[in-house]
Amino acid sequence: MNNPSQNDHTIVECGDTLAFHPGYYIREILDESGMTQCDFAKQLDTTPKNLSLLLRGRQSLSVDMAMKLSRMLGTSAEYWLNLQLAFDTCIAEYEFKIENQAEKEILNQIRYDYFIHSFHFPALAGHWTEQVKMVREFLKISSLTILKRRDFTVHFRNADLLLNETDIIKANTMVQIATNLALQEAVPAFNQNAFDEAVNYALTLTKSHGDFYPLLKDAFAKAGVIFIVLPNIPGSKINGSTKKMRDHLILMVNDRRLSSDSFWFTLFHEIGHIKNEDFGISVEKEVGAKEQIANEFAQNALIPIESYKNWIMKKDFSIPSILRFSTEIDRDPGIVVGRLQNDGLLDSQSQVANRLKHTYKIVSKYNITLPQL
Repeated sequence: MNNPSQNDHTIVECGDTLAFHPGYYIREILDESGMTQCDFAKQLDTTPKNLSLLLRGRQSLSVDMAMKLSRMLGTSAEYWLNLQLAFDTCIAEYEFKIENQAEKEILNQIRYDYFIHSFHFPALAGHWTEQVKMVREFLKISSLTILKRRDFTVHFRNADLLLNETDIIKANTMVQIATNLALQEAVPAFNQNAFDEAVNYALTLTKSHGDFYPLLKDAFAKAGVIFIVLPNIPGSKINGSTKKMRDHLILMVNDRRLSSDSFWFTLFHEIGHIKNEDFGISVEKEVGAKEQIANEFAQNALIPIESYKNWIMKKDFSIPSILRFSTEIDRDPGIVVGRLQNDGLLDSQSQVANRLKHTYKIVSKYNITLPQL
């Protein structure tokens, strides 16, 4: 949108269309009257400053001014208000087109295919305007450009973390989806004692590969925590997030890494953040004191520290030894394998050991109502 001059905003180019501010027509009347601007302002019962702003298009025409013009010039107030409306509408429509183009660029970074595969959106191949509309309304936001804001949904815990624009967009998209899904669920207010019980109950489910998710979701819900597992947006660096709502919490992880060791560590890492009332988005390779605290909580909750220290002193990391230790602490053996690999005590490429890592396939059934085209 270009202006003919720096000071005169009464004529504005909106693409191929010119928009005329009411001040343009008032200036014509003033020029034809032969009066000074000061005299004209006095007769209009306004200040020279207000008139000057209006003549230069720096101020919108008010209802009061439209009434004064109609009385002074014998016109209708609607005539002047319609001029202002036409001017505003022209600019708004042009800015909407610019905004829509910016939204298309945002959607290209998320990829519309994600919504097709994860939430059964219609393909709409080649119809990017409709694709943008579908995603915008699904996310319940006024513009996809909002997703670029680092502080849009919930803060990134490490403010100094080097994230590019695409990283931020994808993270915000997933947290916004989780937030909207959570708003559909009715849970009681967050209760710390009930949450602690749910966390302890979660530790008993690490070997229940087939049915743990609904059990875990129900246990957390009773504590006022909505647990959501989302399909990952390809290329996303997000691991999980926690968010405080009015009187309950959201705990979200994605299916980016669903081997047993990664899933349970990610879950308990986020639980550690909740226990420390540290809400935000977790991204891979984060560092800092808060991340270290959450990491230590997850490690020690999943594998009791004293039991682990005593066991690794034996330096027997064979498969039978791993299975025996896993049984002793009542944990999935894949969690033990992952801990040994993380501590450099077991080759991460060991095919035999990696077979102990169960790979989950979590199918989350959410009540999704698609926007109407």
